[in-house]
Amino acid sequence: MRFAHLLGLRDGDDAAHWARIRSAQLDAGRQLALLMLGANLLGAAATVSLFARQVPGLWLGGWALLVGTVAVAVAIRRLGTRHRDGGYASQSDLRATAGEGVALAIAWAMPCLVFTQPGSNSAYVLWMILSVLMTAGAVAMAPLALATIAFLGGLGLSVTIKLVMNGSFAAAGATTVFTVMLIAICLNRARSLVVIRVGQMALAERDETVSLLLREFEETNADWLWETDAARRVVRASPRFAYACGLDPVTIEGMPFLQVLAGPSWETGDFAPGLRHLADKLKTRESFRDLRLSLNVEGQERWWELAASPRFDENGSFCGFRGVGSDVTEQRASDDKINRMARFDTLTGLPNRLMVNETLARAMSEADKWGGRCAFMMIDLDRFKAVNDTLGHPVGDRLLSRVAERLGQLMNDNTNCGRLGGDEFAVVMRDATDTRAVESLAQRIIETLSRPYEVDAHTLYIGASVGLAIGPRDGRTAEMLIRSADLALYRAKDAGRGVYHAYEPELHVQAEERRVLEMALRQALDKGEMHLHYQPVVDAATGSLTGFEALLRWHSPQFGDVSPAKFIPLAEEARLIQPIGEWVLRTACAEAARWPAPTRVAVNVSADQLQNPGFVAVVTSALAESGLSVERLELEVTESVFMHEGLGATKTLERILDLGVRLSLDDFGTGYSSLGYLSRTRFSSIKIDRSFVQGASKGVKEAIAIIRAVVALAQSLGMATTAEGVETEAEHHMVQDLGCTKVQGYYFGRPLPVEEARAVASRRWDETVAA
Repeated sequence: MRFAHLLGLRDGDDAAHWARIRSAQLDAGRQLALLMLGANLLGAAATVSLFARQVPGLWLGGWALLVGTVAVAVAIRRLGTRHRDGGYASQSDLRATAGEGVALAIAWAMPCLVFTQPGSNSAYVLWMILSVLMTAGAVAMAPLALATIAFLGGLGLSVTIKLVMNGSFAAAGATTVFTVMLIAICLNRARSLVVIRVGQMALAERDETVSLLLREFEETNADWLWETDAARRVVRASPRFAYACGLDPVTIEGMPFLQVLAGPSWETGDFAPGLRHLADKLKTRESFRDLRLSLNVEGQERWWELAASPRFDENGSFCGFRGVGSDVTEQRASDDKINRMARFDTLTGLPNRLMVNETLARAMSEADKWGGRCAFMMIDLDRFKAVNDTLGHPVGDRLLSRVAERLGQLMNDNTNCGRLGGDEFAVVMRDATDTRAVESLAQRIIETLSRPYEVDAHTLYIGASVGLAIGPRDGRTAEMLIRSADLALYRAKDAGRGVYHAYEPELHVQAEERRVLEMALRQALDKGEMHLHYQPVVDAATGSLTGFEALLRWHSPQFGDVSPAKFIPLAEEARLIQPIGEWVLRTACAEAARWPAPTRVAVNVSADQLQNPGFVAVVTSALAESGLSVERLELEVTESVFMHEGLGATKTLERILDLGVRLSLDDFGTGYSSLGYLSRTRFSSIKIDRSFVQGASKGVKEAIAIIRAVVALAQSLGMATTAEGVETEAEHHMVQDLGCTKVQGYYFGRPLPVEEARAVASRRWDETVAA
């Protein structure tokens, strides 16, 4: 703190802060104004008495009047100041007090300079009066340091000058030292007063802030303060605390704190765990926070959160607890809601994957503890994707809700169901010691979920496949058991869906083989392990060659010749079908360009390829690079592509047809047959699956009827029909009699390597037969 700030000559960094300090200085000066007035009047009276016989009465009376006037004026000025402690004062307000000190110094310098005579006894007495007056001024005027310096300095300088003029140099030096000491004491006291005032201001601000916070805290509906004595009785109960307890402050005062919180259960002793935990904390005199407990307040369950610390007196003796409480009922309800959202499926209301995993983990822990068994079932809905694709996701969501309702009706105290995501559900059975009961539940789930559903005026038919695993036999952890059930579900779907399958150890072996096979498949193209065979397609009436169907083959150094029935589904699942399919298309077009016209080549296209917006560009590029004319390329698709109609498969086919490429519908009648597909898409031919050909050759009436119906339908739509799987001459004559226009099968040729196919294409088929 600099003296320039103290004297009001400069402002500190915080102008408002120093303005308040200056106001406090002026207020302190006002409080001591009467003391200074009394000192002046008594000093004047003593001086008049001292010089009554030495100084003319007129002079002495005039001086006395001057001193009295100045002293009264200064007192009136001090008492009449508008500044108060806690207010604000400017620098000019503090500087103006210097004039008061100067006026008093001039008034009191006159007796010393005018009335005294050198060597007289009155000079010594006057000096004593002035010393007392200066000391009184240093005390009374200390808060106003600038005024005090002006008064002491002016009066001391006058006395020193007088003594020097009289030749009393030692007395003059002593006077100077005395004056400087008084000024120093005055400044130090003024500084101490300012420091004290600054501390008081800081404390006042803190107290005000704390009072404000406490007031706001007490006024908050859900928060309150509480306090107990050493006997754990409530003391100084706040109105908010009493209101939160449903009691009045008078009743609650002096009651045991635990009794207040226990409410009706105090008599029965049926305390909540949180209350017992609180009792332990109070008993051990430990600080605590975030302690939650449930209370019954006026018949309603409320949740409180408490925090407190023990209190000790100056002797270190325990005297109770003081703490804060909050009503967190709404917060807990919100937490419960968030927790439910995190663990329950919002669509079906069933436990979600997280909750299912936690339930399974607990079931496995109990089974391991008691030496029992638990079961986990993974459920996949069959044909659900068709509902989503054809009727839309809103209908699909409502269907999932119906599935959840039916699944929930099958549950009991021993079982819990949940939704894993999409169209996958799960069931956890805590006690699975009865294997028959587990299998019976799996069968009932399939039967219940396979019954028709009525959703938005639609009758929907779906099914369910179930994979089940028993723990800890099929997995020591929840993750392992889920993996085992997933493998069992995969086997159930492979078995034709609509069935359940239990986990078997060899499923892990097969899964590992499948993983290794997928890794090899990812590198097959780059390593040149893929090649094409070509199976002849002939005219049913003449037996002449019309084209070949390109069939993909894979010879792996690790696995040998891998069946297309094995690696094609794997390629589709692993998202490898698009690059493989593009390679097949480009290779087949390049080979067909070597054959004599008009020999065609047919290439199978998957639904995944048609979902690719760039597939049309791939077809165009393959034709351009090979030089094959568009009418010699035929793309074969199965009915499954139309289940992806919402993904643009039909539009892709239309763009391909616009190029002039022929389109064939393969395996007609074995999938999701719909005559609407034939009317919307310009197919050039329909291929009749070999299962119908074989059935017709054995005299199955249904198979014969289906072939005749397909042929009649194709003829009416201007399409050709190709019978697949013709292996004997009798089958050839049969499909010829039924009206099929083209034939394909082992009777006319197995799939041929590229060199043999090229040789067959270079000569007429009838010549090949004759040879």
